[in-house]
Order: sequence, then structure tokens, then C-alpha cells
Amino acid sequence: MTRTPLFLAAFVTLLLGAAPALWAGEAEDIATIKQRLSQIIPNDQPDVVRPTPLAGLYEVIYGGQIFYVTADGRYLIEGDLLDLQKMVNLTERTRKGQRKAVLERLDEDDMIVFRPQGAVKHVVTVFTDVDCGYCRKLHREMDQYLNRGIEIRYLAFPRSGKFTESYYKAVSAWCAKDRQAALTRAKQGEKLPRAQCDNPVDEHMAAARMVGVSGTPTLLLEDGEMITGYVPADRLAQMLDGR
Repeated sequence: MTRTPLFLAAFVTLLLGAAPALWAGEAEDIATIKQRLSQIIPNDQPDVVRPTPLAGLYEVIYGGQIFYVTADGRYLIEGDLLDLQKMVNLTERTRKGQRKAVLERLDEDDMIVFRPQGAVKHVVTVFTDVDCGYCRKLHREMDQYLNRGIEIRYLAFPRSGKFTESYYKAVSAWCAKDRQAALTRAKQGEKLPRAQCDNPVDEHMAAARMVGVSGTPTLLLEDGEMITGYVPADRLAQMLDGR
């Protein structure tokens, strides 16, 4: 299936295309950093190397990983970079931008979408596992989310990995003629007939890795903010309305 390589290539192109113009010194620094990183990680290249607001420090992105390297390529810093004057987490801002870019490259037709009958006030994308207890709890309360104008868009993330029972359940739900009904039945514990088709489950799992999903449910908001775990409809609506 060719979905994932095309998706990753488009995402990297989007990131690189967004890079601002560099002055000569920065270009030299970036070349130095890339050369140093190629010695340490010879089989991979960074998606992005770009200046930070801190002189002499550069942000480096490998897929979903973000870290910082000094201009001479000698020192590497792992952790979040904070602007204490503006009280902004610069690393999280980058992460949000990456997550948003990932979501924008996914085809909504490949999601299982539950949409309110009335006006849609908010859209929340949820990485879900058919066998996850809190994923099932969220799904049982779907009407509560919809009644508050929250559209839920599901992406598949079987936590047990590929070629496992949970993986095949997700594939079967996504291959069903009525995907909403199939996913609902599967989350109620019903055993679905195993089905195969050209499905997006592998692509969704790749997207999950790109944005750093480690458990389910994981919610992504429209601006790329990530919320890990189940959030009741009332609380989620308050959070979204207050943004």
C-alpha cells in the first residue's frame, strides 16, 4: 500500500516549504549541524533545521522528535525551550504546528466521522483503539459530544500494533459498508466478520507516530493541541468554548 510514503513525503515538503529565508551565517551553521548529525545518525537526515530566537541555537526535527543543537554542532539539548518574557513554550508551539500539518494531510473520507445534526462548533480528531476501555466510554457518550456541537473524527490507532487482534478489528470496521455502525458494534464488544480492503489504518498509525501518540484515546484539536485521555463532553465543551 502506497499511502504512508506519499503522506510522509507531503508532510516533509510542507515543513520545508514553510522555512523562512536564511542569512549566510545561519546557512553555514545549518550545514555544520547537518554534517555533524550525519556522523551520529548516518542513515537518517533531519526534516528541518532552523534558527530559534536564541542566538546560536537551532531547532532540529526528525519526524515527531524535536531537539536543539548549538551552531558549532557540538552540543545537543533535549527538552522544551521556553520564552519566559512572553511566557510561551516554543517547543510546544512547534509540536502544535506539526500536528496540525499532519491532520491537514489526512483525507477526511478515510476517517469515521460523527457529525452533529445542527451547527458544528468544534472539530476534534480522536486516535482510537477498538479495545480501549476509555475509548469505548467516550464512544458510548457520543450523543453528548454531538449535542454540544462537537464533531468527532476517528483515526485508528490499535495500541497492540500491526497484525494483532485489535489491528484486524480496526481494519474490519474501516472496511465495512457502514463504518459508523461497524465501529459502534465493535466497541460494544461484538465480533465483526474479518474484512480486508484498501484501508487507511497503517497511514493512521504512521500519523500517530508523527504526532507522538502513545495511548488512547488521544484528542487533537483544530490548532494542533493534544489532549491525552478521555475528557467528558461537558468539560471538553467548556475547554473548547473558552479558547
